[in-house]
Amino acid sequence: MWQRSQTLYLAIATVLSGLLFFCDKAGEIRYTAYVPYLILTILITLLEFLALTTWKFRVFQFRTANLAAILSAVFQIWLGVDFFVTGNSPAFHISAVFPVVLVILDIMAARGIWADEMMVQSVGRLRSSRRNSHRKASGRVTGNSGRH
Repeated sequence: MWQRSQTLYLAIATVLSGLLFFCDKAGEIRYTAYVPYLILTILITLLEFLALTTWKFRVFQFRTANLAAILSAVFQIWLGVDFFVTGNSPAFHISAVFPVVLVILDIMAARGIWADEMMVQSVGRLRSSRRNSHRKASGRVTGNSGRH
């Protein structure tokens, strides 16, 4: 599990999304102080954790990583709007760009997950075609035992 690059991407993304619970957005304002930010942070962290821990179910892992990337992009856009709309707000902290990093990590992880899924499917097709060719060569095209 840990030897795959997409697992490392998802682990880093999970840690970064979890750090948002403890970081300040701007000045002394925490992400958890504003309920919509808190809800988005919880959803993103939950999706990141699900994507990290469901490595046996690649399609589900792929979908949760993509959904986490979409929610992170929405969160980043919302932070950007808040930054530009509030003219005299205090300077934003570095944690305000964490969602962009999450989007990048989730996309890279999703690409790796999808590549693994395509490889597994192609190997499955090769095995099934090889089994069918061995059956045809030995005269056992169907599952009958030769009795009528």
